[in-house]
Amino acid sequence: MSLPYVLLLHGLNGSGPAHWQNWLAGELAHHGAQVDMPVFGDPDRPTLDVWLAELRTHLMAAPSTGERVVVAHSLGCLLWLHHADTFDDPALRVDRVLLVAPPRPDHVEPLVTTFMPPPQDPAALRRAAVTTRLVAGEGDPNLTLAEAKLLAETLRVDLDVIVGGGHLNADSDYGSWPAVLKWVRSDRTPLTPR
Repeated sequence: MSLPYVLLLHGLNGSGPAHWQNWLAGELAHHGAQVDMPVFGDPDRPTLDVWLAELRTHLMAAPSTGERVVVAHSLGCLLWLHHADTFDDPALRVDRVLLVAPPRPDHVEPLVTTFMPPPQDPAALRRAAVTTRLVAGEGDPNLTLAEAKLLAETLRVDLDVIVGGGHLNADSDYGSWPAVLKWVRSDRTPLTPR
């Protein structure tokens, strides 16, 4: 089975060495996948316009053949929602998107005000990607399970809830996460705890 091209979108402050996105990039590269894990401009003080332009540069550079997958974490999810909302180039459409631990749409964080409020248009998501899936961690301080369910319903996407997952980052002990690797390899796999 050939592996897809995978674009990883980090959140605020990037994904440090102990984060599952770094682990996933290493695992995919080890198995021969083409992985792109950009560090967006000024990850500690992000600006939506800058990140959107950089995201589109990476999408334009992605292979035009084969399956294309985007895996976003936290603020990277909001970046994807903004991209989908202003999407107008069929060449940038991808096959699958995984939105992991997005912050609530009314999240109060002074460093990310340009990302707020994020668009929540299900039709825009379908134009930007064939399928999109949402993953939320129980106990995430940035998104309650009730908010995650409402967001999934609004976006009309499937939701996987990770019991005890928190924000699904290194602080929540998500350094390696074999289930996300399985999802990348086969979109029929629901996301489960590490």
